[in-house]
Amino acid sequence: MGRATVADIKGKGFSELDKETKTNTEDTNKNKNTTSSDSRGKKSRRQQRKMTALPASAVAHPVQRLLNACKDVFASAGTGFVPSPDQIQQLSSLLDGIQPADVGLTPQMPFFSRQVTRRAPIITYLHIHECERFSIGIFCLPPYGVLPLHNHPGMTVFSKLLLGTMHIKSYDWAVDVPAVVDPSQTQHPEVRLAKVKVDSDLTAPCKTSILYPADGGNMHCFTAVTACAVLDVLGPPYSDREGRHCTYYTDHPFTRFPAAVSVPEEEKDKVAWLQEREKPEDLVVVGARYTGPEIIGN
Repeated sequence: MGRATVADIKGKGFSELDKETKTNTEDTNKNKNTTSSDSRGKKSRRQQRKMTALPASAVAHPVQRLLNACKDVFASAGTGFVPSPDQIQQLSSLLDGIQPADVGLTPQMPFFSRQVTRRAPIITYLHIHECERFSIGIFCLPPYGVLPLHNHPGMTVFSKLLLGTMHIKSYDWAVDVPAVVDPSQTQHPEVRLAKVKVDSDLTAPCKTSILYPADGGNMHCFTAVTACAVLDVLGPPYSDREGRHCTYYTDHPFTRFPAAVSVPEEEKDKVAWLQEREKPEDLVVVGARYTGPEIIGN
């Protein structure tokens, strides 16, 4: 999703509050420890040194390992950056292993409840981390919630469906048939031909999906068949300053403007015309506190 919705509600305040809560708890525990005997204190320090000596991979939580890996993989990420095959495999494997409980999610949480309203269902975003190189967060959708068709300019995106069933429809531009319809011929803003990449349901648990700057379904729409949650890693994240702003689209069937380009009959259901639009007025994304395990170095 774009900064128009995520950056404003990504929840840095919630993240900082979480850290403050953890710090207060640690201070209380330290005060309690001052009443212990010296021998017990020495034993605790020896145990702590042993824990510190362990490799990070042996003690780190799955989300912590993901954050640490992202810092390495996206260390030099900029517009158009694509990780190496080994790096893609590394992040995919880490994401594949993450379960809802690892990020503090259960299907009973209120933002997964069915909403009775005339407006589109409200979507909740849980901010985990964001810097100039990458971002990590979770979109929580109630039944029938929709993240409308939007793009990811110059970005590589890893999406892991944590729970529920979601319909995904994604597109890439038809670069081999770069057809553009002149607005003067259609009385509509410019539309451009795109190829359907994915048009199917996914049910958790499933493998991580990956999209790239030029392929893999860079423009996609998520529709919640049931309540669902998606863990997203974006590298680099949206940035209006660097020209990576979120654009929304309306998709039209190929037959809407059939004379614009010649496409074989059997291929017509595999392409569509995409037309830029403003951010949908009924799209509401709100921030909520991430309640999963504490992230060190966040």
